[in-house]
Amino acid sequence: MKILPILPIDTGRYGTEEMKQIFEDENRLQRMLDVEAALAWAHAEVGDIPRREAVTIGRMASVKCVKLTRVTTIEKEIKHDVAAVVRALSEVCGPAGAYVHLGATSSDISDTATALQLKEAIAIIEKRLDEFEKMLLEKAEKYKRTIMIGRTHGQHALPTTLGFKFSVWMRENARHIQRLRECKKRLLVGKMSGAVGTQAGLGPNAIKTQELVMSRLDINAADISTQIIQRDRYGELVGLLALTTSSLENFATEIRELQRPEIEEVAEQFEKVKQVGSSTMPHKRNPITCERVCGLSKIVRSLVGPALENVVTWHERDLTQSSAERFIIPEACILTDYVLVLMIGIISGLAVNEERMKQNIELTKGRSMSEAAMIALTEKGMNRQEAHEHLRVLTIKSETDDKPFKTVLLRDQRVRKLLNEREVKDALNPTNYLGTALRQIERMIRKTMNERKARGLH
Repeated sequence: MKILPILPIDTGRYGTEEMKQIFEDENRLQRMLDVEAALAWAHAEVGDIPRREAVTIGRMASVKCVKLTRVTTIEKEIKHDVAAVVRALSEVCGPAGAYVHLGATSSDISDTATALQLKEAIAIIEKRLDEFEKMLLEKAEKYKRTIMIGRTHGQHALPTTLGFKFSVWMRENARHIQRLRECKKRLLVGKMSGAVGTQAGLGPNAIKTQELVMSRLDINAADISTQIIQRDRYGELVGLLALTTSSLENFATEIRELQRPEIEEVAEQFEKVKQVGSSTMPHKRNPITCERVCGLSKIVRSLVGPALENVVTWHERDLTQSSAERFIIPEACILTDYVLVLMIGIISGLAVNEERMKQNIELTKGRSMSEAAMIALTEKGMNRQEAHEHLRVLTIKSETDDKPFKTVLLRDQRVRKLLNEREVKDALNPTNYLGTALRQIERMIRKTMNERKARGLH
């Protein structure tokens, strides 16, 4: 009977082929074989085994020679995944098979192979973050003067610009890039330490052997470990990926809110020719991609709990981490990569309705500029607290009487005593009350461009 895929990643619904390939069984097997080949080579370098036997092991340590089907068959029989790889590799190596896995324990192979997979995965995620940063950089520049109403508590607050919003997102994304680059130093490590970490089975050349293996694989060696690489490293990674996708969910949520017909300031791309918004309501244009970002980000966050619980182990090791990590690590990497790809597409194709932004600023008939009016009054000598209370009363009057705030201000004797009509008009002009917004945007654009240059990007 043919076994059909069940989980959405396996069915092809979520994830990029580039990232999923890293965590496929055959690639996992190849990375384990890479470690075994590096171990044999290192043993030969220090004189522990004949060089020609190491060459044979290195030549045969390929999925072209060691078939996944054979490894799977052996594992079903002996109930041990790494031992199955060792036996399958030994079978194809002939007499050289006697030297396969010499002095190593299972976790030397599996944990180091995981580091190799994560090296590939992190490179992809870092590339996506760089691409997303570039997209936000372009949008910050393009819309730095596009005025819109800022909102707090879901209510109109003060004017801001769309470019300012993109700049805030850009710097949040920049922090994730910084965290990921820092995390790599602690994450991408392997080991050849033997059964409890003492390297007893590797003999007198053990430390040199470990150094050679990791040099060959182009990753660092763990400073010290037990039978396993300590799982605080993976906990940090999953936490970082959860933090990254939480930011992406935050951005997507903002777009969803601004896409509501009552607001209609931005919207994710909708393919008008063929895309269907609802099975029953022909008019619907749902922000489904943003919603997918939000939904999958929840899954990534849910992986933090088991990743942290995996830090706890009995003595020098137990096997409670293994089964959980078969879900945690691939899912966290695959979904983070996929969500980043979705957000890059969303921002790239984002529809911006500048006219609606102007209209929305006027919804409160000028009341959203009450702080600017208050500052204008204080500059003319009115006590700040008195100005605040007086304008609070006037905003209520404007709303209750459904009168423009400007009209209410010009009819108020206390205001007219200090401000003439031109000064009131200037105070209520949103373009006059953006503070340092433009300077901040330009500073952040320069800072981001300098950081990208330091990373070798444009």
